[in-house]
Amino acid sequence: MPIADTSRPTRPALAMLDAGTVRLRPHRADDLLDFFALYSDPQVMRYWSFPAWTHVDQARERFEGALAGDDPSKLLCWAVADAERDRLIGGVTLFAIDPAQGRAEIGYALHSSQWGRGHARHALRAVLDHAFGALGLRRVEADIDPRNLASCRLVERLGFTREGLLRERWQVGGELQDTALYGLLAREWFAGQR
Repeated sequence: MPIADTSRPTRPALAMLDAGTVRLRPHRADDLLDFFALYSDPQVMRYWSFPAWTHVDQARERFEGALAGDDPSKLLCWAVADAERDRLIGGVTLFAIDPAQGRAEIGYALHSSQWGRGHARHALRAVLDHAFGALGLRRVEADIDPRNLASCRLVERLGFTREGLLRERWQVGGELQDTALYGLLAREWFAGQR
Protein backbone atom coordinates (compact mmCIF):
# COMPACT_ATOMS: atom_id res chain seq x y z
CA MET A 1 0.00 0.00 0.00
CA PRO A 2 1.48 3.42 -1.00
CA ILE A 3 2.25 5.90 1.74
CA ALA A 4 0.92 9.44 1.23
CA ASP A 5 3.49 12.21 0.99
CA THR A 6 2.64 14.60 3.82
CA SER A 7 5.83 16.64 3.60
CA ARG A 8 4.21 19.23 1.35
CA PRO A 9 0.80 20.68 2.05
CA THR A 10 -1.65 20.14 -0.76
CA ARG A 11 -3.41 23.14 -2.22
CA PRO A 12 -6.47 23.13 -4.39
CA ALA A 13 -5.54 23.67 -8.01
CA LEU A 14 -6.17 27.14 -9.38
CA ALA A 15 -9.13 26.92 -11.74
CA MET A 16 -8.30 27.42 -15.42
CA LEU A 17 -10.80 29.90 -16.84
CA ASP A 18 -11.63 30.24 -20.52
CA ALA A 19 -12.35 33.85 -21.39
CA GLY A 20 -12.68 33.79 -25.17
CA THR A 21 -9.78 35.85 -26.51
CA VAL A 22 -7.68 35.05 -23.44
CA ARG A 23 -7.35 32.24 -20.95
CA LEU A 24 -6.66 32.52 -17.27
CA ARG A 25 -4.22 29.96 -15.94
CA PRO A 26 -1.68 29.51 -13.17
CA HIS A 27 1.65 31.24 -13.63
CA ARG A 28 4.47 29.12 -15.07
CA ALA A 29 8.23 29.40 -14.59
CA ASP A 30 8.64 30.61 -18.18
CA ASP A 31 6.35 33.62 -17.48
CA LEU A 32 8.96 35.55 -15.48
CA LEU A 33 10.19 37.86 -18.25
CA ASP A 34 6.65 38.62 -19.45
CA PHE A 35 5.60 39.20 -15.82
CA PHE A 36 8.47 41.67 -15.44
CA ALA A 37 7.59 43.33 -18.78
CA LEU A 38 4.02 43.87 -17.53
CA TYR A 39 4.96 45.50 -14.24
CA SER A 40 7.89 47.48 -15.65
CA ASP A 41 5.69 49.18 -18.28
CA PRO A 42 5.27 52.82 -17.10
CA GLN A 43 1.90 53.09 -18.88
CA VAL A 44 0.53 50.05 -17.03
CA MET A 45 1.91 51.22 -13.71
CA ARG A 46 0.81 54.87 -14.03
CA TYR A 47 -2.13 54.36 -11.67
CA TRP A 48 -0.84 51.38 -9.68
CA SER A 49 -0.05 51.29 -5.95
CA PHE A 50 3.70 50.84 -6.55
CA PRO A 51 6.03 52.28 -9.20
CA ALA A 52 7.12 50.46 -12.35
CA TRP A 53 9.91 47.97 -11.77
CA THR A 54 13.29 48.77 -13.27
CA HIS A 55 15.05 45.43 -12.80
CA VAL A 56 13.90 41.82 -13.11
CA ASP A 57 15.04 41.08 -9.53
CA GLN A 58 12.16 43.28 -8.34
CA ALA A 59 9.76 40.85 -10.00
CA ARG A 60 11.22 37.63 -8.60
CA GLU A 61 9.70 37.63 -5.09
CA ARG A 62 6.22 38.54 -6.25
CA PHE A 63 6.51 36.11 -9.16
CA GLU A 64 7.62 33.27 -6.89
CA GLY A 65 4.56 33.94 -4.74
CA ALA A 66 2.35 33.76 -7.84
CA LEU A 67 4.03 30.48 -8.85
CA ALA A 68 3.57 28.99 -5.38
CA GLY A 69 -0.09 29.93 -5.43
CA ASP A 70 0.15 31.71 -2.08
CA ASP A 71 -2.88 30.87 0.10
CA PRO A 72 -5.87 30.05 -2.11
CA SER A 73 -8.24 30.68 0.77
CA LYS A 74 -7.08 34.34 0.74
CA LEU A 75 -5.46 34.97 -2.66
CA LEU A 76 -5.94 33.67 -6.22
CA CYS A 77 -3.50 34.87 -8.91
CA TRP A 78 -4.18 34.12 -12.57
CA ALA A 79 -1.91 34.77 -15.50
CA VAL A 80 -3.90 36.26 -18.37
CA ALA A 81 -2.55 34.53 -21.46
CA ASP A 82 -3.16 35.13 -25.13
CA ALA A 83 -5.46 32.27 -26.18
CA GLU A 84 -3.52 31.65 -29.39
CA ARG A 85 0.08 31.57 -28.10
CA ASP A 86 -0.56 31.03 -24.36
CA ARG A 87 1.89 33.83 -23.54
CA LEU A 88 1.35 35.98 -20.42
CA ILE A 89 -0.09 39.38 -21.32
CA GLY A 90 -1.58 40.33 -17.97
CA GLY A 91 -2.83 39.20 -14.61
CA VAL A 92 -5.98 39.13 -12.49
CA THR A 93 -5.93 38.60 -8.74
CA LEU A 94 -8.67 38.01 -6.22
CA PHE A 95 -7.21 38.97 -2.87
CA ALA A 96 -8.26 39.73 0.70
CA ILE A 97 -10.69 36.84 0.20
CA ASP A 98 -12.86 36.56 3.29
CA PRO A 99 -15.13 33.51 2.99
CA ALA A 100 -16.87 34.26 6.31
CA GLN A 101 -17.89 37.69 5.03
CA GLY A 102 -18.34 36.53 1.42
CA ARG A 103 -16.12 39.25 -0.01
CA ALA A 104 -12.87 39.80 -1.89
CA GLU A 105 -10.99 42.49 -3.76
CA ILE A 106 -10.01 42.28 -7.41
CA GLY A 107 -6.96 43.68 -9.13
CA TYR A 108 -5.89 43.43 -12.74
CA ALA A 109 -3.27 44.60 -15.19
CA LEU A 110 -2.86 44.14 -18.93
CA HIS A 111 0.22 44.94 -20.97
CA SER A 112 -0.33 48.27 -22.75
CA SER A 113 0.24 46.62 -26.16
CA GLN A 114 -2.95 44.63 -25.48
CA TRP A 115 -5.22 47.51 -24.46
CA GLY A 116 -8.39 48.18 -26.44
CA ARG A 117 -8.93 44.57 -27.55
CA GLY A 118 -11.51 43.51 -24.96
CA HIS A 119 -9.09 41.20 -23.14
CA ALA A 120 -9.54 42.84 -19.72
CA ARG A 121 -13.34 42.69 -20.02
CA HIS A 122 -13.25 38.99 -20.94
CA ALA A 123 -10.78 38.16 -18.17
CA LEU A 124 -12.73 40.03 -15.48
CA ARG A 125 -16.01 38.43 -16.58
CA ALA A 126 -14.46 34.96 -16.17
CA VAL A 127 -13.05 35.76 -12.72
CA LEU A 128 -16.30 37.36 -11.55
CA ASP A 129 -18.26 34.30 -12.72
CA HIS A 130 -15.85 32.16 -10.69
CA ALA A 131 -15.97 34.48 -7.65
CA PHE A 132 -19.76 34.59 -7.48
CA GLY A 133 -20.30 31.02 -8.70
CA ALA A 134 -17.70 28.48 -7.55
CA LEU A 135 -16.42 30.56 -4.63
CA GLY A 136 -19.88 31.69 -3.54
CA LEU A 137 -18.79 35.25 -2.75
CA ARG A 138 -21.40 37.92 -2.10
CA ARG A 139 -19.31 41.02 -2.88
CA VAL A 140 -16.22 41.98 -4.91
CA GLU A 141 -14.49 45.35 -4.56
CA ALA A 142 -12.10 47.24 -6.83
CA ASP A 143 -9.71 50.02 -5.75
CA ILE A 144 -9.05 52.27 -8.78
CA ASP A 145 -7.23 55.56 -9.18
CA PRO A 146 -10.08 57.83 -10.38
CA ARG A 147 -7.79 59.33 -13.03
CA ASN A 148 -7.69 55.89 -14.69
CA LEU A 149 -10.84 56.55 -16.68
CA ALA A 150 -10.53 53.42 -18.83
CA SER A 151 -10.43 51.17 -15.77
CA CYS A 152 -13.34 53.02 -14.15
CA ARG A 153 -15.41 52.63 -17.34
CA LEU A 154 -14.51 48.93 -17.54
CA VAL A 155 -15.77 48.04 -14.06
CA GLU A 156 -18.85 50.23 -14.49
CA ARG A 157 -19.71 48.35 -17.72
CA LEU A 158 -19.38 45.12 -15.74
CA GLY A 159 -21.93 46.37 -13.20
CA PHE A 160 -19.75 47.78 -10.41
CA THR A 161 -21.04 50.82 -8.52
CA ARG A 162 -18.74 53.61 -7.44
CA GLU A 163 -19.27 53.70 -3.69
CA GLY A 164 -16.83 56.31 -2.52
CA LEU A 165 -13.63 58.27 -2.85
CA LEU A 166 -10.70 57.77 -0.49
CA ARG A 167 -8.55 60.89 -0.75
CA GLU A 168 -4.74 60.65 -0.81
CA ARG A 169 -4.89 56.92 -0.05
CA TRP A 170 -1.62 55.99 -1.78
CA GLN A 171 1.76 57.62 -2.14
CA VAL A 172 3.60 56.24 -5.15
CA GLY A 173 6.82 57.68 -6.49
CA GLY A 174 6.35 60.83 -4.39
CA GLU A 175 2.83 61.45 -5.76
CA LEU A 176 -0.35 61.26 -3.68
CA GLN A 177 -3.15 59.26 -5.30
CA ASP A 178 -6.83 58.94 -4.50
CA THR A 179 -8.88 55.74 -4.65
CA ALA A 180 -12.28 55.37 -6.23
CA LEU A 181 -13.83 52.43 -4.39
CA TYR A 182 -16.13 50.24 -6.48
CA GLY A 183 -18.33 47.36 -5.35
CA LEU A 184 -20.30 44.63 -7.11
CA LEU A 185 -22.78 42.31 -5.40
CA ALA A 186 -23.47 38.76 -6.55
CA ARG A 187 -27.19 39.49 -7.03
CA GLU A 188 -26.31 42.44 -9.30
CA TRP A 189 -23.89 40.29 -11.28
CA PHE A 190 -26.43 37.53 -11.84
CA ALA A 191 -29.22 40.02 -12.69
CA GLY A 192 -26.98 41.62 -15.31
CA GLN A 193 -26.13 38.27 -16.93
CA ARG A 194 -29.64 37.64 -18.27
